[in-house]
Amino acid sequence: MPHTLPTIAILGAGSMGGAILRGLVRSGLAPEVTVTNRTAAKAAVLADLAGVTSLALEEDADANLTAAASADIVLIGVKPVMVPDLLREIAPVLRPGAIVVSLAAGVTIETFESIVGEGVPVVRAMPNTPAVVGKAVTGIAGGSAASADHLARVRDLFETCGVVIEVPEDQIDALSTISGSGPAYVYLLIEDLTEAARGKGFSDADARLMAEQTFIGAAALLDATGEDPAELRRQVTSPKGTTERALAVLQGANLAGIFSEATDAALARARELASGA
Repeated sequence: MPHTLPTIAILGAGSMGGAILRGLVRSGLAPEVTVTNRTAAKAAVLADLAGVTSLALEEDADANLTAAASADIVLIGVKPVMVPDLLREIAPVLRPGAIVVSLAAGVTIETFESIVGEGVPVVRAMPNTPAVVGKAVTGIAGGSAASADHLARVRDLFETCGVVIEVPEDQIDALSTISGSGPAYVYLLIEDLTEAARGKGFSDADARLMAEQTFIGAAALLDATGEDPAELRRQVTSPKGTTERALAVLQGANLAGIFSEATDAALARARELASGA
């Protein structure tokens, strides 16, 4: 990990761009970050973050140009449908050697390169929202002009927010069904376990506390020990005990198959979105 990162711009610091920004600021490794938003109200929320210049398009129509021209790494965080127009706008002002990083789901590297030019290094990234607390999983895939050094610099950026997995571009959508959407799956499990606790007569507060902290504690134990999750599961599961009986119900319901089906459905939708459906 470098002591400091190059100058960074985030064009469209919405939920994902904002999470990356907060991760960068939290790391203390990004000396200069310029971000843009459509409204002054959204820009104001980010203006007080250390080292951040926050610009609003409604106050300055050239905010994206200003931000893009200031940076060695330019993150594109606007909605996918807005990406081509934004790239056409900023392409003339990109610094020589600047890396363009896509946060836009479903927009291909080919689309980026066709607008910014084949010589511009493009990296497609798929982070997830735990970036805001430094616990993201981010998949990255390099374009035709992205060298190992370019990918290393983008890896450094996203490692301020968590872990990074380098994949071929054709695996980015599949990765998004696991780590991109994955936090929602975990929250749903917590919601359902909380509801089960309420059904056992616990108060709302106690039900929520025991369900949430059980997930947080289990994840922390997994992280701290480095053990295989199957081994940790075995350690909780006494032969012929209560946990074994509960797990038999979950496995009998084909939980593995349900996760496979759910992630397949997410992948099918990602492909629909990529084709404009």
